[in-house]
Amino acid sequence: MKKACIVTSIRLQNNVIFDEQNYLNRDNIFNKYIELKKIFMKHGYSLTTNDINSIEQSEVILYFDMPKILPTKNKIKHSFLILMESELIKADNYHEKKHKYFNKIFTWHDDLIDNNKYFKINFSHKFPKSILKKIKIKEKLCTLIAGNKGSNHSLELYSKRIEAIRWFEKNNPDDFDLYGQGWDKPNFARNKVLRALNRFPNFTNIYIKFKYKPYPSYKGMVENKKTVMEKYKFSICYENARDIPGYITEKIFDSFFAGCVPIYLGANNIGDYIPKNCFIDKREFETYSELYLFIKNMSDKDYTKYLINIKSYLNSEKSIEFRGESFANKIAQTIFQKNKLQN
Repeated sequence: MKKACIVTSIRLQNNVIFDEQNYLNRDNIFNKYIELKKIFMKHGYSLTTNDINSIEQSEVILYFDMPKILPTKNKIKHSFLILMESELIKADNYHEKKHKYFNKIFTWHDDLIDNNKYFKINFSHKFPKSILKKIKIKEKLCTLIAGNKGSNHSLELYSKRIEAIRWFEKNNPDDFDLYGQGWDKPNFARNKVLRALNRFPNFTNIYIKFKYKPYPSYKGMVENKKTVMEKYKFSICYENARDIPGYITEKIFDSFFAGCVPIYLGANNIGDYIPKNCFIDKREFETYSELYLFIKNMSDKDYTKYLINIKSYLNSEKSIEFRGESFANKIAQTIFQKNKLQN
């Protein structure tokens, strides 16, 4: 059996990244790694984290996002980069001069794909066997589940999430709940001056006392997105960034899997991948008042149509490219067939 490795952070080493039962595998985020391990085994490779099969020992090295330490010259042939984060989160991913240190690169970014150096993969998921379609258990109209983050990037959508939250809190607070990390305290990510001052003791407490405006819709953290989202008819699903072709993350699928209709904003070509009758496109509403009236007055019959369309899509061939198995197969096929690495 030949050796291969995934370069991971310390907390995911010792093959934690392949452990379906580990507590870090929230919402099945390890699924793509588990599927990769299976398909590598079929090709005669033992895939582990890099603390078990070291980079030096491995004939295939997988990097998820640009590493701080680039592959050495004698390892370029064996090194493959998988770009998951956008430039908003990890600008290093798109420094083309660094791409020469990798044999092949896999990415969701449609503008980069050439099927020579750059190959298409999507964010992948473990699909459920079914989705919940019982409208009666929907306790409230709308929710948003996301971390409180910030950025000064021109394409960021963090501020648009806050815009939506504040609108509901001001105009229809009984129809909206907010969940996620960090909404119970100030976020200084958007302001360099505040970030610097935050290093001083007691600054956060002073800021909270005089300047911070809390989020009254905030209900806390969630252990499992699906069980929470099942209780809502609609969810606000905004990507971290807008207008990046192919940038379709887990957010819209989290909503699908929970039988919750997503209100989506993000990839400018979302319709090329997911039928428009499966989600509400925020771009079609100029104001939140218009959007609110649309979802508030939607009949049960029309709402059920969305859920039926979502179920049909998840069971269709079109959705296969977002499954963990497809993700793993595409990477393995490119490495072992197109790259002519054989077992």
